[in-house]
Amino acid sequence: MSLSLDDALPQTHAARRAFDRARGFESACFIHDETRSRLLERLPLLKLEPRVAVDLGCATGRGAEGLAGQYPNARVLAVDSSLRMLRAAAANSARRFDVVAGDAAALPLASGSVDLLLANLVLPWSRPDRAFAEAARVLTDGGALLFATLGPDSLQEVRTAFAAVDDRIHVHAAFDMHDLGDLAMAAGLAEPVLDVDRLEVTYGDVAGLVRDLRAAGAVNVARARRRTLTGRRRWGRFVEGLPRGADGRFAVTVELILGHAWGRGAAPRRGAAGGEIRVPVTRIGRRSETT
Repeated sequence: MSLSLDDALPQTHAARRAFDRARGFESACFIHDETRSRLLERLPLLKLEPRVAVDLGCATGRGAEGLAGQYPNARVLAVDSSLRMLRAAAANSARRFDVVAGDAAALPLASGSVDLLLANLVLPWSRPDRAFAEAARVLTDGGALLFATLGPDSLQEVRTAFAAVDDRIHVHAAFDMHDLGDLAMAAGLAEPVLDVDRLEVTYGDVAGLVRDLRAAGAVNVARARRRTLTGRRRWGRFVEGLPRGADGRFAVTVELILGHAWGRGAAPRRGAAGGEIRVPVTRIGRRSETT
């Protein structure tokens, strides 16, 4: 079966549905917590004093809370395309930020209106080239994009075990550090700096892995994913194919890529006639029926 890169990338609308259906996100978002912590620790190194800071793909708003804590004089916006996640963020009793519905590829923000854009694990569910282009558009000259994403070795054990079962895509394609740097530059961002690290998460059974992935919204939404049930036989072969230690447990790899890049001012709006919207910064946070 011949597959293209587009076939292996996530469908945006399917990813949004996955996060809308996620249950128990706070109990399973430990990778989000780890990458967010690392990103927030890097903020002092950027030496910014943002007027407007955005937590893109905010989920329940923990990143927005972190931004508000570091920059008490900034206006902080929590942006997500999932209404379920936005409601959870808005329900934060100590909320010090505004909640805005928006997609990484079509932000409802005016060009050159954002000084700091935090994108924690947004790129795995987006087209990086489009997300970077939007970041370049909304950032001020000298504003910064700070992001964390997953590299191509993430869940390699799952990918390998399924490869022996069928020829469908079960783990999304991901871009390596060098390709992401090139895409950021091509999108109009300046001086991208990226580094990579690896984590291993160990499970006693596959049910625990599946439970965490579903709760965190991290289900398979690749364009060429299997649309029918996997079936008991295929599933059994997949489970048997996972490498296990002497204690019967298995580990999955999480390749973390963290980086930052700089804005060059308000880049020209691309494809504005294609359904994207523009909202002046003075209207950010007002209720909108467009999601």
